[in-house]
Amino acid sequence: MLVLSRKLNETIIINDIIRLTVVDIRPNQVRLGFEAPKEVAIYREELRGRALPVNEFGASPASRPNRT
Repeated sequence: MLVLSRKLNETIIINDIIRLTVVDIRPNQVRLGFEAPKEVAIYREELRGRALPVNEFGASPASRPNRT
């Protein structure tokens, strides 16, 4: 596991296509923002194993921008 330290508004770039930005830091919480192409699915670990509904275009809600 790679462990990095980042400050507020600092970004990590993964494979030149995914940007991870620290958008807020609170005493017990860090908020992260992800920017990735639509075809890259991003899931919270606790939801990853659940079946996600698929729309008529074959995209799950998790493949849309601003997902949680």
